[in-house]
Order: sequence, then structure tokens, then C-alpha cells
Amino acid sequence: MAAFRVIARKAALKRIRKAPERVQERFALLLGDLAGGGPFRAEWPNYSPLGDDRYHCHLGYSWVACWSYQKEIVTIEVYYAGSRESAPY
Repeated sequence: MAAFRVIARKAALKRIRKAPERVQERFALLLGDLAGGGPFRAEWPNYSPLGDDRYHCHLGYSWVACWSYQKEIVTIEVYYAGSRESAPY
């Protein structure tokens, strides 16, 4: 059983489908890490907090994922997965 509930927005899933297969695989691994270990993923490349309970990491050179954490309901929402150039930070 996962310790955290992880939700990926439809827009994030749509964008990540355009990524190379290797990046899609890394995204799936990230979702698993978030579910099992929570929002603080320092082992991921270029992981950093963005403020206001928001975080990000790189899935590849040009690909990132961003998520937020709602402590009250133990939910992590992946609100962006896509190119680094279009990332909302």
C-alpha cells in the first residue's frame, strides 16, 4: 500500500506522452517514488523545492516534472510534466 496518494493531471499525462520512451519510463518511476516515499525526492536530478509546497526534478536534459504536496490530505499532485522550456516555474 502506498504511503501517499499521487494524482497526475490530464495535461501532464498528455505532455509526457510526447516525450521519448526513456523519459516516460523515468516519469513512471518518479510517480512510484512519490507514492512510496513522499514529495521530498532529493535523489532525483536537479530536485528542488519551488516554494509553497511545490517541487520539481528533471526527467531528462530537456524534461521536467513538477508537483505539489497537500499535507492535510496526504496527496501529491503532479501538475506538470514536459519540456523544461515550458515549465511553470
